[in-house]
Amino acid sequence: MTSLTGTPTRRRRVVSESPAGYWWYIVPGAIGFLAVVLIPFGMNAYYSLTTWSGVGDPQFVGFDNYTQLMADATFWTSFRNSVFFIFAMAVIPTAIGVVVAAVLFDFIAPRFGARTSSLLRALFYLPQILPIAVAGVLWKWMYQPEYGVINTMLSAVGLDGLRQNWLGDSDLAIYSVMNVLIWLQIGYTVVLFMAGLSRVDPALHEAAELDGAGWWQRFRMITLVQLRPEISVVLITTSVAALKVFAPIYVLTKGGPGTSTIVPAYFSFTNFFTTTRVGYGAAVATVLALLVTIIAVALLRYQTRTTEGFDE
Repeated sequence: MTSLTGTPTRRRRVVSESPAGYWWYIVPGAIGFLAVVLIPFGMNAYYSLTTWSGVGDPQFVGFDNYTQLMADATFWTSFRNSVFFIFAMAVIPTAIGVVVAAVLFDFIAPRFGARTSSLLRALFYLPQILPIAVAGVLWKWMYQPEYGVINTMLSAVGLDGLRQNWLGDSDLAIYSVMNVLIWLQIGYTVVLFMAGLSRVDPALHEAAELDGAGWWQRFRMITLVQLRPEISVVLITTSVAALKVFAPIYVLTKGGPGTSTIVPAYFSFTNFFTTTRVGYGAAVATVLALLVTIIAVALLRYQTRTTEGFDE
């Protein structure tokens, strides 16, 4: 094609963008999800309908495992303990994390510099990067009744009456484990909340301060309101993690003494590998997976509604 001046012009090619082309990008993820999540879950659900020791052919028994499960006191104890661990991994670290993040962001950073604030944030986050096995061994040594750090320090200050068998007492063990979980989770919440505070317009705090608002008033009226999306995310992720908690229990107490610290994931594990009741353990795992899914979806829907209201 030639222009009026005699010079050739290039014909523009109009390329239509089809949404179908983007589906190829999710194929690897979909294959991974199918192989790692859906197929194992389907197999687990099938085994939960059988009686099987892990060797030989499973025998189909229908919903017998679930019927036994509903009458199993240990099963219900494991979920009762999960409520304690939700407080230890979600509720308490979130409350502490919001306050610590606000102090680091609004008080420490302006007065002592961003480097000091960053150093303290890194120290709070340090437990998150420790392997659970290392953290568990550390805390078992600290809780040791004879020569552990905690009891030794109590004796050193003349408080021998407060010495306890922290992990060996069925009344204290769950609170001792909760203390470890709180220690592990605080750094995660602090980092997320400090990231959230970095997007808050400083003019809001400056205006409130000029109007005479103190730190606590600014914390309640500005910080908490602005951090609602981050608080929702933290509560969702930590609540789901609390329902699935396994490694700290395995390292610290193995569900004991008795069943005082047992959780659904460890209860399922013991049925799989200790009593070799694979079908029964699969039933526990299936119930746990469904419960985690329901709670996660409910929390996500709640977060979506609160976020939309926040944006409006």
